[in-house]
Amino acid sequence: MKAAVACFATAVFVSVSALEAWADEGGSGFWLPGSFAAQAAVPVARGLTVEMSYYHATANADPTLNVTRGNNLTSGLNTTSDFLSVTPTYALATPGLGGQLEFSLTLLMGNYSAADPGTTISDSMTAVGDLSPSATQKWTLGVHNFMAYAAANVPIGGYDPSRLATTGLGYWAVDGGAGYTYFDEANGHEFSAVLGLTYNFMNPNTAYQTGIDLHLDLSASQYLSDNFYAGVAGYFYNQITGDSGSGAVLGAFLSRVAGVGPQIGYDFSLGGRDSTLAARAYYEFAAQNRPYGWNAWLTLSIALGAPAKNAAPAL
Repeated sequence: MKAAVACFATAVFVSVSALEAWADEGGSGFWLPGSFAAQAAVPVARGLTVEMSYYHATANADPTLNVTRGNNLTSGLNTTSDFLSVTPTYALATPGLGGQLEFSLTLLMGNYSAADPGTTISDSMTAVGDLSPSATQKWTLGVHNFMAYAAANVPIGGYDPSRLATTGLGYWAVDGGAGYTYFDEANGHEFSAVLGLTYNFMNPNTAYQTGIDLHLDLSASQYLSDNFYAGVAGYFYNQITGDSGSGAVLGAFLSRVAGVGPQIGYDFSLGGRDSTLAARAYYEFAAQNRPYGWNAWLTLSIALGAPAKNAAPAL
């Protein structure tokens, strides 16, 4: 009954990684903080899992902070993001490296709006975003679960360096890391932590290269019934090397942010398939050199490859 929660946690990190379009030259890189949540390192159901997500974020930078956005230099930056994504994840039936190997690919489209609070300049774009493939290897030893993952950003989304609003980054990026989940299914206790690093390649459109980013995502939750869990999720994001390139007119521009908020999830059977409807939201604080505010996800995950072993309540 709880297996579908892991499907959500595995697929969602790719789904939302490319959503925040202000991520290049705006104080961050490819990685979106908070992408991992409940049961991040628990293996998903074998076969195909499909996840659909709606993501909303509102973020503002201090109007006294200069921010580069493509070829633009703004005094502050106010942004709003609304994206829908579809992420198919396939878990191999044959164990590999003593555990389970999973592959995911995220397709997304949506709207990103940005405004310079120091002027009357504003912009909005509705288009497809970048592709985000990933591979994850997981191992389980009783209540202990371990994972290693690698992800990438393929810059095919809407991007124009002359505009404030874009739905793509305009450059390649790679991300990788490791995680751990303690999951006592009998008592419903869960704790997850995932640590990763992001390398952002040079943006050829602006000669700007965002520095290396370190990110830590955390989750603690409790099943309050056989099918419903609630808890808290958080993240810490810190840029550990400075921005570079001739386009980095503001210098190193090291950024950081932290976030915390509630998370809930409900497991159910949809046509005999393990499914989960999950939601979480974050309030951001301790930000430096980047817009910050709040963000929220609503996610439906359906395991198509394997019927539910024990039918959960219908939605």
